[in-house]
Amino acid sequence: MSLTTEKPHLGQAEATAGRGPTYLEAIRQALLEEMQQDPSVYLIGQDIGHFGGAFKVTQGLQELFGENRVKDTPISESGMIGAAIGASMLGLKVVVEMQFIDFIACGYNQLVNFAALCRYRWGQGVSIVVRGPCGAGVSGSAFHSQCPEAHFMPTPGLKIAFPATAEDARGLLKAAIRDPDPVLFLEHKFLYRRIRGEMPAGDGLVPLGQAAVRRRGTDLTIITYGATVHTALEAAETLAGVGYALEVVDLRTLVPLDEETMLDSVRRNNKVILLHETCRNLGPGAELSARIAEKAFEYLDGPIVRVTAPDSPTPYSPPLEKAWLPGVEQLLSAARGLLQY
Repeated sequence: MSLTTEKPHLGQAEATAGRGPTYLEAIRQALLEEMQQDPSVYLIGQDIGHFGGAFKVTQGLQELFGENRVKDTPISESGMIGAAIGASMLGLKVVVEMQFIDFIACGYNQLVNFAALCRYRWGQGVSIVVRGPCGAGVSGSAFHSQCPEAHFMPTPGLKIAFPATAEDARGLLKAAIRDPDPVLFLEHKFLYRRIRGEMPAGDGLVPLGQAAVRRRGTDLTIITYGATVHTALEAAETLAGVGYALEVVDLRTLVPLDEETMLDSVRRNNKVILLHETCRNLGPGAELSARIAEKAFEYLDGPIVRVTAPDSPTPYSPPLEKAWLPGVEQLLSAARGLLQY
């Protein structure tokens, strides 16, 4: 896997050509493979057909599968999700692309009040995936930079995946498409063309609800997901140079949450930082810290620390956006303070 340094919140100091498909290409590969093996898989979204999507994730798929299976829609997020729900009830598996995930707010009612609750209300699963680009670091400003996972985490019946690597982008998306219930699939747009990964042979399926320990350590645990996994890995590498061993846990999915892996790491290392890009107030870190306090309090040798974006919209100005993002320096400062506690 390779990373560039175009923005400060992602890791590694040197950019390399890398091998294997990019994060974006891995998502396209997952869509292609699932459509090839399952004729019930359909794609819908704005400009996803001939144009190939705003970020070109679906480029070439309409030519392969035709306009009936890769279908352009009007600019109506509520309509797109509603149509996907209806098609799912007729036996299809529909992947809905949000041009920018920020606008999922326009389809909130369809996703939260209908799709997520459908199985509970009358036993009918809604096998849809709502996917799209999220996150800051590209000067997209407030309307095109959000990470909305905290808005949806309390919704029973809705799963949430947020891959950090190209391998997981492919494997988690395949698992999401095959899931009998709705999945919100978040793709950090900064990763699209900046990281690569070697795809495993075969299906490469990554089960929902299974975290990954990206780096082993003994002094402190960083729990994170998505693009900030790379921030955590860079900080861990920096502190390794002065003798500290930090563990990095990539949650991969927020719902279902792999609580066992998270708590095991905290119990072994006794100190924990919760890192995420979305805002601090009632962000995922709040729920994670509550679970750690409830189930691993006696193992802690210091306070639970959160490193997050501030509670403000994402700035457009690159210098302001740099200051707004939870970057490596902020994480290093928090880690040094906690290590010395």
